[in-house]
Amino acid sequence: MLNNPTAYNPQFHPEAAKRRRDLVLTRMGQAGVLTAAEVAVQQATPIVLQYQVEKHVDGPETYYRSAISQRANEWCRQNGYDLYRDGLKVYTTIDSRMQGHAEESVDKKMKSLQQAFDRFWRNRGTDPWVDEDGNVIPNFIETQMKRTQQYKRLAARYAGQPARLDSALNAKRPMKVFTWKGDRDTTLLLSPLDSLAYYKHFLHAGLMTMDPYTGQIKAWVGGIDYRFFQYDHVKQGKRQAGSTFKPFVYLTALDNGYAPCDRIRDERVTINYVENGQPMEWKPDNVTREYTGMNMTLRYAMARSVNSVTAQLTEKVGWDNVAKYAHKVGIKSKLLGVPSIGLGSGGDVSVYEMVNAYSTFVNQGFRPEPMLITRIEDQNGNVLVQFDPRQKRVIPAETAWLMTYMLRGGMEEPGGTSQALWDYELWKKNNQIGGKTGTTSNYSDGWYMGITKDLVTGVWVGGEDRSIHFVGSQQGEGGRTALPIFGTYMEKLYQDPELDLKMGPLPQPTVKINKKYMCVTAEPRRRPEPVDSLVMDDLLEKINSGLAIPDSIKL
Repeated sequence: MLNNPTAYNPQFHPEAAKRRRDLVLTRMGQAGVLTAAEVAVQQATPIVLQYQVEKHVDGPETYYRSAISQRANEWCRQNGYDLYRDGLKVYTTIDSRMQGHAEESVDKKMKSLQQAFDRFWRNRGTDPWVDEDGNVIPNFIETQMKRTQQYKRLAARYAGQPARLDSALNAKRPMKVFTWKGDRDTTLLLSPLDSLAYYKHFLHAGLMTMDPYTGQIKAWVGGIDYRFFQYDHVKQGKRQAGSTFKPFVYLTALDNGYAPCDRIRDERVTINYVENGQPMEWKPDNVTREYTGMNMTLRYAMARSVNSVTAQLTEKVGWDNVAKYAHKVGIKSKLLGVPSIGLGSGGDVSVYEMVNAYSTFVNQGFRPEPMLITRIEDQNGNVLVQFDPRQKRVIPAETAWLMTYMLRGGMEEPGGTSQALWDYELWKKNNQIGGKTGTTSNYSDGWYMGITKDLVTGVWVGGEDRSIHFVGSQQGEGGRTALPIFGTYMEKLYQDPELDLKMGPLPQPTVKINKKYMCVTAEPRRRPEPVDSLVMDDLLEKINSGLAIPDSIKL
């Protein structure tokens, strides 16, 4: 043990530390532990430090680590422990291999998506913060700056001195910033306003994977880089779910007498309702403003994400009931019982909640409690607490299985919105994937929810603010932003020999299915561009009726 470590601290007293080290080496030579030559070599070697203060947050900077810390600290506060002072050991549900594949998939796809996003807005010659009409929002950055802590500190410092405040906001200095190029960070000369504008251009993402039977969370990617963006888009961030909320409408219907083969016509409708005592009406549009007149099965309509059918079904089952069923299966956020709830406008939800809710379908109607921690031990290895899987039946097993069958429709029904997944190496050994794309108005949010026999995964992609987005379905819909992350991720999982993850069909029903469900729409099987609604229905009608099709739109 080095005596007087303060006096010989090499960080603060390097010369004294070297003298002491050389004396120890000399004594080791005198004792015959080292040869004279070895002593000379070692004494000629300078002391080189790799010094940093050890902190409890040392290690990989990840979103899931922060989430685990919050959960562990919550338990510690309730039970009289200090997570760091007491040297506790926390064992997590995260699978490091799956986590690695998730991070790689988000990195790969978000990098290319950001390039496309930057190119899109550069070609338009404007910034990406736009209103509903596509016009750049005036003074957007200045308004956003006033909401930051940095602005509040500067405003307090220069109270009554607007010129000095303005100078401080525009003063440029070297700043280390995130970039997708090279080492992921670089130094630029930016002012606070420049820095805010720079970061507002970035798209963000959240991904979570859970075992639907145990509730164990296997992968958690809360954003594109924790060092620069510490806002967690898995649980902290909440956004409208778009069409990924539609399954809760169909869930409500299936649990109240409807069957997947029941039919509703795709046509323009008017929904009448009362709000705050006033009569109101809502005329939902399909994404393409087109209506086929087809008498669609519920499975086909959900697979094609047809707004008109969803709106009619919502009216039939009751929008308050849709909110109730969404809460039953795992949504904890406040939801408004409004006619458009099925299109995702009833409230903001998190990836965490959506994965939990979809897991209820796979888990035969039992809602699993999401888990991040399996046990906590003291510094001597004694188990202080063991967290076991918890679940509760919330919907009948028949309804749950029918929902997995409905979600398979995105791949199996003609024109289903999940069919871009055919382009990935996911279709061997009778593998089945169910899923739902989602896109919110103005393409502010892109979603994909995917289920397999083993896992449920949710992916969200969008800007930090809802006004930052693409302006068309060709770039901004969930099938083009979130689905590719899911497809890439699942490829990596299936191709990893160290993971005991096999392809195969979704589970067979464990109870008798009394409702009619074998009713796949008889249309030519195609691989259309993934959409959230009826881009091709008018074309399908022409194909089915044998009408001539212009060369410009032939498949």
